[in-house]
Amino acid sequence: MANVIEIDHPPAVLVEGGGVFPVRRIFCVGKNYAKHVVEMGGDPKSGLPVFFTKPADAIHLGGTIKFPLATTNLHYEAELVVALKSGGENIAPEEAGRHIFGYAAGCDLTRRDLQHKCKDAKAPWDIAKALDDGAVIGPITRDETVRGAGTIRLSVNGETKQDSDLSNLIWTIPEIIASLSTFFELKAGDLIYTGTPEGVGSINIGDQVRIEIDATTPVEFNLVSRP
Repeated sequence: MANVIEIDHPPAVLVEGGGVFPVRRIFCVGKNYAKHVVEMGGDPKSGLPVFFTKPADAIHLGGTIKFPLATTNLHYEAELVVALKSGGENIAPEEAGRHIFGYAAGCDLTRRDLQHKCKDAKAPWDIAKALDDGAVIGPITRDETVRGAGTIRLSVNGETKQDSDLSNLIWTIPEIIASLSTFFELKAGDLIYTGTPEGVGSINIGDQVRIEIDATTPVEFNLVSRP
């Protein structure tokens, strides 16, 4: 049956060495580095993982990004992204690794001013996270191992702003996959942004941002004004 309207093609991410990875859903983990939780005014020892989602068409492969609408306080958040080749429900942590396709360097862009307003109003903060081009991601490196360590670093205009290690994750990659699968049926094409370390901050028009994570291809983007 023919489409009644035409839309853009479904989003996909480049794979290092060739090919593309079609994106089904984007899951994100909040409050997953203790020092970042503290800098945001939270308690790193409380609760379960904090999950939220971004629309699949929030994917941006790096390069030029138009400064988002409706914000004067846009924040960067460097994150390791896990790409899944399969999934399921109620996955055991010891089985989580077999669903991993690979990893990428990513950046969760956040309209922090809107997030604060939503939190103050005890309202959902989708509009703070689900912004256009708000899921920056570099090429996916094929890697089926379970990563537990490695440098994660973000710089703005050449100045390091975030510098940590994946070993500082509160919830490990297997724990994240297992926990997510109790709420959602995970499937091939899902991406998981695993959380950001301390050092988040604002970026503005003209800034150049670079995210580097061990054993992945770095990703860069710059912000320009809207036409």
